[in-house]
Amino acid sequence: MQSPPKALIVGITGQDGSYLAELLLDKGYEVHGIVRRASTFNTGRIDHIYKDPHEKGARLRLHYGDLSDGTNLRRILEKVRPSEVYNLGAQSHVRVSFDEPEYTADVVATGTLRLLEAVRDHMGQDRTGPSSGVRVYQAGSSEMFGSASPPQSESTPFHPRSPYAASKVAAHWYAVNYREAYGMFVANGILFNHESPRRGETFVTRKITRAAARIKLGLEDKLYLGNLDAKRDWGYAKDFVEAMWLMLQAKEADDYVIATGESHSVRELLEKAFGYLELDYKKHVEIDPRYFRPAEVDHLLGDASKARTKLGWKPKVTFDELVTIMVDYDLDRARRDLAIRDSKIPGRSGTERDDW
Repeated sequence: MQSPPKALIVGITGQDGSYLAELLLDKGYEVHGIVRRASTFNTGRIDHIYKDPHEKGARLRLHYGDLSDGTNLRRILEKVRPSEVYNLGAQSHVRVSFDEPEYTADVVATGTLRLLEAVRDHMGQDRTGPSSGVRVYQAGSSEMFGSASPPQSESTPFHPRSPYAASKVAAHWYAVNYREAYGMFVANGILFNHESPRRGETFVTRKITRAAARIKLGLEDKLYLGNLDAKRDWGYAKDFVEAMWLMLQAKEADDYVIATGESHSVRELLEKAFGYLELDYKKHVEIDPRYFRPAEVDHLLGDASKARTKLGWKPKVTFDELVTIMVDYDLDRARRDLAIRDSKIPGRSGTERDDW
């Protein structure tokens, strides 16, 4: 009986990592994930698919590691011997990258270099064994385009406008360099904004859908935001991770923009989310200068023609459907919080989290 393919996901506990793990498990993979050590549990997004390794049929394994530790990355690769590696690890909050630029660069840019070196060394140790065919996916970002005029495609020059974006550009070119210099299979996915109920609560989409739900139930009254006129190409994360997998099934490694081809402003997102709950966002939203970026990115709109043609990928969930999915999820959570509050049972705090 043939052994199942093995995949290693760096950043498995994040939004994309959790959806990708589900996809790969459904396809019969043995999935390994790298988790950063913390004093509190940080596996909430994957708890529903995790089984104790002692249980028969368990195909998800977790390993402590970090993109700042190249030695341990090598050890994990030697232990797991994956056929596919997905680098989704990052300090991914754009605004926070202005406050922590060195940390962001170390994890996002140099961390990618450490991983590529680890994979190259691992392949060099056994070019005839199962490790010789390791394929790597590098997670890029539409933020790399920055102030470039829309629509943006694979041929659009990068013009990053944040430490996060600049670090992603460096990681992208490291990936291209290792592909060209060493013949490694490294695919760059330049993913435009992709959201879901698993998005972190400090990101603008979740801030909006969560606040709308809590305001509807009287748990909050105000939402503080920055630039409402910024436009983004928003898709569904669950759709986008399928594109990651398709890139590593291709005959040759390449770079692909993944996007919906539609852009909407933060203001439109507010109107959709609050309107879905029959609320007027103008009565509840206030502008806070703290949330403005030192260098703004005004308009991102992706052209994913190449991915449609070469990979056969296209988004399934529309912008309106995405907003509905997220608001419904946050409304259910808000109802539970309301029940806890009214029953005076100690539970999760309903206070809004700031981005600091």
